[in-house]
Amino acid sequence: MELWFLGTGAGRPVKDRNVTSIALRMPEDRGTFWLFDSGEGSQHQLMKSPLKLSRLEYIFITHMHGDHTFGLPGILCSRSFLGGTEPLKLFGPKGLREWVESTLAMTASHLSYEIEYIEVSEGRIYEDDSFIVEAAPMQHRVPCYGYRVIEKPRHGRLKVELLKELGIRPGPEYGRLKQGGSLTLPDGRTIRSEEVTEPQLPGRIVTILGDTSPCPGVGVLARDADVLVHEATFVADMTDKALEYGHSTTHQAALAAREAGVRQLVLTHFSTRYDDEEVQFCADEAAQLFSPVLAPRDLTMLPVHRRPAQDKEEE
Repeated sequence: MELWFLGTGAGRPVKDRNVTSIALRMPEDRGTFWLFDSGEGSQHQLMKSPLKLSRLEYIFITHMHGDHTFGLPGILCSRSFLGGTEPLKLFGPKGLREWVESTLAMTASHLSYEIEYIEVSEGRIYEDDSFIVEAAPMQHRVPCYGYRVIEKPRHGRLKVELLKELGIRPGPEYGRLKQGGSLTLPDGRTIRSEEVTEPQLPGRIVTILGDTSPCPGVGVLARDADVLVHEATFVADMTDKALEYGHSTTHQAALAAREAGVRQLVLTHFSTRYDDEEVQFCADEAAQLFSPVLAPRDLTMLPVHRRPAQDKEEE
């Protein structure tokens, strides 16, 4: 899995930073990516990355402010122009469907695929065989949500050489053992899955928050995350201004990461008042309270590494 930071600025685009959009590249066997927010110009940023719009599977919108949504109609239309026909799920707060459908209708834009709208509320909002997505409300000036993407653990690889030594050849038996079942050999011995598979591969957790001041939802979504993407619109000594506008400071983001026990903090949504040197200062401020911390430039890619597998005895 990879995080691609398509836009890391707040409010409006500036020369070196676009407004908010983050892509989560899913595991290779899924072959898709998910998009979190779509500020103005997001599809231009996508074209500078290796991500293909035809592989866009789901979109998650945190809130309806323009610096998080103005690029959405273009993304949807371009996906259609490029021959996209697979249905697309669009998650977001109340009002998102009305705004999208009105925009498409008023511009005579017709899509070649269906959109399934999911109005977000607190709790689990999506689940399939491999992933769970949870949402919680943030503290902002308009209804806003953060998202927690949970990868389910994967079965470990089969110990093929051991299976051959036991006289078990490739076939349905491999699948049964891979899925946690057991197998009885002709001599009466029972082979259990855990005896012939590597340790289970733990899933990864990625938390991506919308704009927010400190609130309970941050801790709920960030708990034990492998990566926490947290806004840091202002430097540490601007707490009052951050609270006034429903945002966070560098120290508030770092404290949230520390209290939640995350592995990696990523700061984003930097005020347009800060140039690249000052953004690095933001990262240095956060690092006073938590490490590691990253303040990415636009088009930075961050791998989301899997935690080492552990044997059951160690667990």
